[in-house]
Amino acid sequence: MTNPHTSALSEAGVSIWLDDLSRHRLESGELASLVETVNVVGVTTNPTIFANAIGGGDGYGERLKDAAARGLDTDAAIVELTTADVADACDLLADVYASTGGRDGRVSIEVEPGLARDTAGTATQAQDLWARVDRPNAMIKIPATVEGLDAITETIAAGISVNVTLIFSLERYRQVINAYLAGLERARAAGIDLSTIHSVASFFVSRVDSEIDRRLREIGTPEALALTGQAGIANARLAYEVFEQSFDTERARFLVGLGANPQRPLWASTGVKDPALADTAYVTGLIAPNTVNTMPEATLRAFADHGHVPGDTITGSYLESNQVLNAIDALGVDYAEVTELLEQEGLQKFEASWSELLGTVEQALREAR
Repeated sequence: MTNPHTSALSEAGVSIWLDDLSRHRLESGELASLVETVNVVGVTTNPTIFANAIGGGDGYGERLKDAAARGLDTDAAIVELTTADVADACDLLADVYASTGGRDGRVSIEVEPGLARDTAGTATQAQDLWARVDRPNAMIKIPATVEGLDAITETIAAGISVNVTLIFSLERYRQVINAYLAGLERARAAGIDLSTIHSVASFFVSRVDSEIDRRLREIGTPEALALTGQAGIANARLAYEVFEQSFDTERARFLVGLGANPQRPLWASTGVKDPALADTAYVTGLIAPNTVNTMPEATLRAFADHGHVPGDTITGSYLESNQVLNAIDALGVDYAEVTELLEQEGLQKFEASWSELLGTVEQALREAR
């Protein structure tokens, strides 16, 4: 029996993906249960998720001993552990993948965060991860840095499905869509079946609120305080407008006519950080067809318990959303500065998590030897 709240969300056109993965989730049946009971149809991972999973140790002991016995170094052991988790999750979601024609049943794995400013290195590792996972329902996550844009095009051109991550600004999102379409054009020229390539564009929500709200509270006027908790959703809603406009162009329609798939917006960073907001705010406020919401388990459980689906909460909100961002700008909060800072911080957080993961695995291998 599936949950009525999450079922209603799925019926409204939102694919529910879980923003977490671990060996324990796979082996305990937890992930399978979420698929069966609360409409989970995909999984996203990132360096922080794997650092927490492997650092927690649950389910990785024997695998680390085996890696040590085979003489694997730290980097090789991490790649083996993480790609094994992703491959097994892909297998678990294979039926969803088949029944949705490849739209869902997806599991994402990210290139190393240290490659975020390295176009060639990112493209090379994307192909390596794709080959190692070796499942058609995998997705390779590539950060939407300036350097990442050409890597996205190259990876799509090779017929590899991509989850573009760490998108904060509308301008960068337009560049991401262009990179995707350019990749499809190259894939077509190479004779690749465009229908086999899927992509999502991960637009971050709560982090935008956290940084802008901090600045609004520093300003401290009634006008500034009245705008807290609004920027993240307004920004994401305007991203959906960009999505609608971009895939209604002659260029995009031509490719879709040849079997290509629109690159769906994915709402990421949807766990609420401000206790003044409802714990499901970044789900209820971002409902529209052809979207994905990847949720941490706490947000997913909250929505399953008391979520509300009032219908489409995005289309028709563009004027109001523009007014919110314009009012914030008028108070002196610089949108471009905020989104650039958030990209830098996002990369730094993932690099810190990767360093933590390296240390954890290195110690575990040493102990196993």
